[in-house]
Amino acid sequence: MRVGQNPAKSVKEVARPKRITVAVLNYIPFMSGFFAETFDVLKLCLGSIWENTDLPFDLMVFDNASCPEVREYLVQKQKEGKIQFLMLSDTNLGKGGAWNIMLAAAPGEVIAYTDNDCYFFPGWLSNSLKLLETYPNVGMVTSRPIANDNDYNSSTVAWAQSDSEATIEFGRFLQWEDFRSFVGSLGVTEEEARQRYNVLEDAVLTYKGVPAYLGAIHYQFLAYKRVLQQFLPLDMDRPMGQVQLLDGKVNDAGYLRLMTAAPYMQNMSNQVPDWVSQQARQAPVKSTEKKSRFQLKNLRVIKWPLMRLYDWIFKTYWKEG
Repeated sequence: MRVGQNPAKSVKEVARPKRITVAVLNYIPFMSGFFAETFDVLKLCLGSIWENTDLPFDLMVFDNASCPEVREYLVQKQKEGKIQFLMLSDTNLGKGGAWNIMLAAAPGEVIAYTDNDCYFFPGWLSNSLKLLETYPNVGMVTSRPIANDNDYNSSTVAWAQSDSEATIEFGRFLQWEDFRSFVGSLGVTEEEARQRYNVLEDAVLTYKGVPAYLGAIHYQFLAYKRVLQQFLPLDMDRPMGQVQLLDGKVNDAGYLRLMTAAPYMQNMSNQVPDWVSQQARQAPVKSTEKKSRFQLKNLRVIKWPLMRLYDWIFKTYWKEG
């Protein structure tokens, strides 16, 4: 038998989520080897969101079975009111599995998704949202221009060539420094970057006076939740390596894939980049002092076999983690 009345019945209103949910996917299983600096990188990612997001938002973090130190940090940030929605998985569900949960659960009408190694610059959200709200039938908007795989852009090209209000120009419009800064974060050498840049062809669109680059990337994008719902659940049987499935589904469904005309974010990968100031680092768990550009360990004859060995160790002992 119930005793008394539930005090919640006297509450006349409840909190409503923000229109935009910024959703971060995190995975740091341990803090050594490849992951030695990724805790610092995660802190920089979250710090840039808190500092440089210029529209109201809720922050959602999905942690894909990280080590205890990382999870404790995330729980503490939620207690401080910095993270509105925190999901902690006790096993690594892979990117597809995490997407299926977090993209379905995000309460916002607009989802701004990012991996945990993205640094955002001031104005990133408003400038990305402008493309999402100006162009018709948008599927994905990425907050910087990069060299893109046009296999997933056919629907955007077809729309631009058929809409009288739209223009599209093909050529080399991406500035060298914007190109180099991004591919360099992926481990591409200066020489390889130059070779790729010399054969680069990208495309610039204009619609209602708003410029955009052709394409988008799955590791950081804005999308309407109602659009993403059409593609869930995503069937991925590997932790990584199948993420372009989403790019293909968005394109095949006839949606546009766009990038902002200026870079409003930068990939950090698994190391704190040199351009990040010491003040921006939020109490790193280990020293991340700037390293000399030349190090013996970076010679290809040494680095290549060691990285292959590390990959084998990781796959052998951590693939279930």
